[in-house]
Amino acid sequence: MVVPVLLCILIGYLFGSLSFAVWIAKAKGVNILKEGSGNPGATNVKRVLGKKAGNTVFFLDFLKGCAAVGIGLWIAGDPGGIAGAVGAVLGHSASIFIGFRGGKGVAVTMGALLVLMPLVLLTGLAVWALTFNLSRYVSLASILFAVSLPISALVLNWVGWPVSLPLIVFAAVIAVLIVVRHRSNLVRLINGEEHKFSKKSQS
Repeated sequence: MVVPVLLCILIGYLFGSLSFAVWIAKAKGVNILKEGSGNPGATNVKRVLGKKAGNTVFFLDFLKGCAAVGIGLWIAGDPGGIAGAVGAVLGHSASIFIGFRGGKGVAVTMGALLVLMPLVLLTGLAVWALTFNLSRYVSLASILFAVSLPISALVLNWVGWPVSLPLIVFAAVIAVLIVVRHRSNLVRLINGEEHKFSKKSQS
């Protein structure tokens, strides 16, 4: 089982490393690594290039998570699915194709959770939406989304909706990874320097 799980991590990592933010921005003549926050993720693409480009990146990153988990499940069952998800988040955060730089891992995590733990994802999305609509901080919404994952997994298990221990551990690990990736945003939030997302529509 060790070799198939390692294979799932590798496949997930390669899927996660696909940097759609960089490639879509490059097609528009923009180096997203040098624009806005410099982060190759959907939020920065949306700020720099508009809603359509940002949403496209988010959707493709979301699909990366779905694909990595789906292939992992096919190869090695639940352990393979979890391994694929971890690999995808790591690949997205440190892509081999762009010098081990990467995004924050939120969209790819959502895609992975849709396949692994849809109810946990729904809870996390509710937390994200509520936080963002109240604060207009994407980073704060993403951090609280991450924190909600292991909590909602535990609560669901406690109320009788079975969530396996490996999935709970996975939710906790992913939560830590996402929060760590947002550490610079946390500093800016504490210092009152984080940028809010404008309510005005973007093309």
